[in-house]
Amino acid sequence: MNAPLLTSTHWGVYEVEVENGRVARLKPFKHDPQPSPIGNAIPGALTSPTRVLRPAVRKSWLEGGPGSATQRRGAEPFVQVSWERALDLVAAEVDRVRKTFGNSAIFAGSYGWSSAGRFHHAQSQVHRFMNCAGGYVAHVGTYSLGAARTLLPHIVGDMDELRAQHTPWTVLEQHCKLFLAFGGVPLRNTQVNSGGASQHEVGMWLRRLAAAGVALVNVSPVKSDLATTRAVEWIPIRPNTDAAFMLALAHTLVAEGRHDEDFLATHCVGFERLRAYLMGEADGAAKDAAWAAPICDVPADTIVDLARRLAANRSMITTAWSLQRADHGEQPYWLTVALAAMLGQIGLPGGGFALGYGPVNAEGADAHAYSGPVLPQGINAVKTPIPVARISDMLLDPGGKYDFNGAERIYPDIRLVYWCGGNPFHHQQDLNRLIAAWRKPETIVIHEQFWTSAAKHADIVLPATNSLERNDIGSTGRDRYMIAMKKAAEAPGEARDDYTIFAEISRRIGTHRAFTENRDAAGWLRYLYEASRERADRYGIELPGFDDFWEEGCFEVPKPAEPNVMLRAFRADPRAHRLSTPSGRIEIFSERIASFGYADCPGHPAWFEPIEWLGERAARYPLHLISSQPSTKLHSQYDHGTVSRERKIRGREPIRIHPDDAAARALHAGDIVRVFNDRGQCLAGVRIEAGLKRGVVQMSTGAWYDPLVPGEIGTLDKHGNANVLTIDKGTSKLAQGTSAHTCLVEIERYAGEPPPISAFDPPQFVEESAPVPPRV
Repeated sequence: MNAPLLTSTHWGVYEVEVENGRVARLKPFKHDPQPSPIGNAIPGALTSPTRVLRPAVRKSWLEGGPGSATQRRGAEPFVQVSWERALDLVAAEVDRVRKTFGNSAIFAGSYGWSSAGRFHHAQSQVHRFMNCAGGYVAHVGTYSLGAARTLLPHIVGDMDELRAQHTPWTVLEQHCKLFLAFGGVPLRNTQVNSGGASQHEVGMWLRRLAAAGVALVNVSPVKSDLATTRAVEWIPIRPNTDAAFMLALAHTLVAEGRHDEDFLATHCVGFERLRAYLMGEADGAAKDAAWAAPICDVPADTIVDLARRLAANRSMITTAWSLQRADHGEQPYWLTVALAAMLGQIGLPGGGFALGYGPVNAEGADAHAYSGPVLPQGINAVKTPIPVARISDMLLDPGGKYDFNGAERIYPDIRLVYWCGGNPFHHQQDLNRLIAAWRKPETIVIHEQFWTSAAKHADIVLPATNSLERNDIGSTGRDRYMIAMKKAAEAPGEARDDYTIFAEISRRIGTHRAFTENRDAAGWLRYLYEASRERADRYGIELPGFDDFWEEGCFEVPKPAEPNVMLRAFRADPRAHRLSTPSGRIEIFSERIASFGYADCPGHPAWFEPIEWLGERAARYPLHLISSQPSTKLHSQYDHGTVSRERKIRGREPIRIHPDDAAARALHAGDIVRVFNDRGQCLAGVRIEAGLKRGVVQMSTGAWYDPLVPGEIGTLDKHGNANVLTIDKGTSKLAQGTSAHTCLVEIERYAGEPPPISAFDPPQFVEESAPVPPRV
């Protein structure tokens, strides 16, 4: 019997059924107990009218050259050209910019999840290509974890190393008694995992924890952020005030003598500095429950009772990634670590802290961190990366100075943006500001499968293949299966894979040998698989031969001999197992961070009033918008697919609102509303939701940007893209992460017939104008 044809996506593994040379349907992987429905969107999307079929060049750029009519990006038709001409144009532009202005004038960060396949991972391909050509301006950090990735090495250790140690659900079921989740464990997020998600088990484990008698506490403005078959204790906190809530918990522990002084003395440094702040010795304001209650809109008794229960039980504190995607987002993560240290349970089974159970599927999995094949990207000769969320700042302020993680830096002067495998019009905040910034570079090149808003705002668009249209290997850390992703269908039109595209451009600029190493795609797959054996050996994993793996279709990675307990070795002997922090211990006060002199991120965790919140500044825009991850797509991927479109309201992204807030505005379920603030405006469809804190609205990200007047700044987005509303501000000078969850809006019923959706329509195509003959 032949092995089933499999593919791996970021939201699951599927069996592929092909009919008449086309992908007909995707069936759930037999080992997946709760498969994601997102896979159902793929077959129809592959051949939809939204597909990019031929290379295309924006008309003004084609006729006028680099820098021509950049204000027309997003509003101008394209001219379809041959591959030879497109490749010549791109190669010439890469050469022009690097030779005239230097490689520091090329931005190729290309943020995005792209393919779950490890070789055809678009971001890796473009980075390798650019490094072979002399380098590029890169980014550091992620939109998901911008604040945490920068903060945590100073106070406890590298984010990825800590996540690889996360105590698994199996241990929590046996030992945990109180599971405190700031931001909950949203099951919509656990559908996905970068590089693959072969088994969806988080919902099952939450039910098992509840059945085992674990008290589940959800501190979140959204009740559904933690949902099981058993009632969960919901504490509906005011958004962006978790740091104040945590400080009050810490104050109660100190005031009542419930903190673990021995652990703080032997495993931590700087607690006395935080203690002075908690007790009001530093500023005269004790950070007790009475102080926090009006800030958080949570009764003081609730906070005190929770602090006592944390100290009396084996307690796990988990904090969703969303909390650090807000103004001063470093603070709740720092306080998560500090609180767990004060309880003294770090390194004990079922206790301590987690850097998010639930942001992605892998957190809490009882599996190895082995991640399988990895495409080497080479060494980047350009040493001026920017924080990932500061794209608009960089483009709008070349030569401008900014602070980041203890250093003053200068934004480069970008002439060429090369984007491959992502969508900045999804990830970046304040899209109207991004559109203004997007007009600054002389040329924007993008590889795309579909006519997304990013593609429509480019100068040169090269059609790329989908994962189902090429061979690859799906694999990622803490997932149980490595997948042989065999080509299932031919790509429509003239689409080519990114490797082929870059190989041809490399041939034109003289870097072909360095980029390809004289291997075709099949040769690379075999080479990368064999190269991953050494890393597999470190985990005691014995890989089969490549041919056996390819024929079988998948390889089950064995479980670890015993489950992890995060920081167990450090707890047992903090001298022999020093942390990577300057002191080798948990730094509740960081001398290094204090030395930076940042007023918005001092040497210990603290409360800062957000720039926008439902406190004193909410009079004009009285609703707090939570722009959460979607349940019907991954980020913006497959928003044009059936799963996403069937759950929209009259074609618009739903916005969830409390019944009282809806009644105050005379809104009913299914109404089309205008959501607005000073940054932008968009349409959305009303969904009444009692499980929201009053004053809070929730709208998922990922709706493709669809302007009423293409190319115009400030125009109405017809479709419901939340990022026309979100603020483009760094979390602090330390991390410069995104502050997307700090956002106030107002809502009103839209008057008249809503304009038709055009987000999924291709752009207009025209013929190239005849060149104007020179005057004699």
